[in-house]
Amino acid sequence: MKRRTFIAGVSAAAAGLALPARVRSQSQTTLRFIPQIDLVYLDPVFTTASVTRNHGYLVFDTLYGMDGNFRMSPQMLEGHSVEEDGKVWNLSLRAGLLWHDGEKVLARDCVASIRRWARRDAFGGTLLQATDELSAIDDRTIRFRLKRPFPLLPGALGKTAALMCAMMPERFANTDPQQQVTEMVGSGPFRFKPDERLPGARNVYTRFEGYRPRESGAPDWTAGPKVAHYERIEWHTMPDTSTAASALQTGERDWWEFANHEYLPLLKQARGVQTRVLDPTGIVTMLRLNHLQPPFNNPAIRRALFGAIDQASFMQGVVGDEAALYHTPLGFFCPGTPMASNVGLDILSSPRDLAKVRTALRDAGYAGEKVVLMVPGDSTALKALGDVAADMFKQVGINVDYLALDWGTLLARRNRKGPADQGGWNAFVTSWTGMDWLNPSSHVAIRGNGEAGYAGWVSSPQLEAQREAWFSAPDLAAQQRLCQEMQSQAFVDAPYYPLGQYIQPTAYRTSLTGILNGFPTFWNVRPA
Repeated sequence: MKRRTFIAGVSAAAAGLALPARVRSQSQTTLRFIPQIDLVYLDPVFTTASVTRNHGYLVFDTLYGMDGNFRMSPQMLEGHSVEEDGKVWNLSLRAGLLWHDGEKVLARDCVASIRRWARRDAFGGTLLQATDELSAIDDRTIRFRLKRPFPLLPGALGKTAALMCAMMPERFANTDPQQQVTEMVGSGPFRFKPDERLPGARNVYTRFEGYRPRESGAPDWTAGPKVAHYERIEWHTMPDTSTAASALQTGERDWWEFANHEYLPLLKQARGVQTRVLDPTGIVTMLRLNHLQPPFNNPAIRRALFGAIDQASFMQGVVGDEAALYHTPLGFFCPGTPMASNVGLDILSSPRDLAKVRTALRDAGYAGEKVVLMVPGDSTALKALGDVAADMFKQVGINVDYLALDWGTLLARRNRKGPADQGGWNAFVTSWTGMDWLNPSSHVAIRGNGEAGYAGWVSSPQLEAQREAWFSAPDLAAQQRLCQEMQSQAFVDAPYYPLGQYIQPTAYRTSLTGILNGFPTFWNVRPA
């Protein structure tokens, strides 16, 4: 029996049944959520995984929030003042903020949190490079004394792209940024329940009664008041998409973050289920290469492989043949946003000639070296990308070793810089939200800062110089020109291969209301 047929039968049966009284009662106090993938790492400053970022916004708060127009506004802050021609910023915390352990949120906690985050985050590192002094001048005031004006300061501290600038108590913020914090103590609207965590299966959060939402504004993405209506949020990991679809339709689960595209027609017809696109920037995908190890330490080999990338095939592997659900060609910035351009995209949109690529690889020096391709088997979408990538490698004569791993194992292995036959790797597939690729400030995958950078360890002085120039560009037109130059350079350096952008709907029971646009957040959501 096909999965769709099975699920359709479940849907028809569920349509005639009322939810049990116990489930109806629980649904008023507990929201049961199916995340995109298992939550492996809990520290949102430790990993770029978006599932960890989503978890982070439940537990931790940020100094600034971002609305749907990418505008920043004070969140934990009452406000800020700017003095000395933009070189001094004084950030004032709101009164009455508490950590989950009951202690007051102090400016020195936030200073330590910013410093830890900035040692791992690209945007944060740029902000601190422009800072002469970061200090707490009293319990509620954070001061940045800058070497030069940095008008993007709120954007750095409030960005939603990984890594989030999560505020935490000083004793945890003093943790080595290369290590995870040992406890989840934040000041966000929900507490994390470590005693109920089942790795690979469940994570639980309860409403923090000491949280003080902003008193003004409207909730929009991560900006505005964060009012928690549910007493309890449960995340249930369900890698099997048929099980997840069934659980949503029967009412055993309330919200499925990444509704699998195969089941969208059925979910749209299911009684009591609604589908919706929360994030218009969608999901952008990539094949990342290890620049330290053969064969992809050879730039000529990296460039030759561009001719084999068939983005439509990658996207159809994920979403099927419905062209409205994906966008190609994808360059190195999110389509439809100010920094995106068509520069160089003919490399990806011209007809594919795999025989020509095979010859170009041989001429570039490829000599049959094994290529270990890491693929997360517990993600339907990423596995589809990996399957297409493996087939592409084979067709152009690359000796591919398809290594299926669970997401957590892949995240750990991708940090190994050594040879593939000693536990390293050569390539892996992954995805990001479009927000992660908005501009050079937080787009870590296009950086060229070598072994200090994102896994793959791209070294490109040209990309780094263009990124630095972007921060001091006088206007939008100048920023756009620099991003066009970066895209041209990326086609030379090949930090990764863009594989396409697709739209990712979410699905939830109509018994929920108040779900905000953006990535899944759990404030403002309430029983309908």
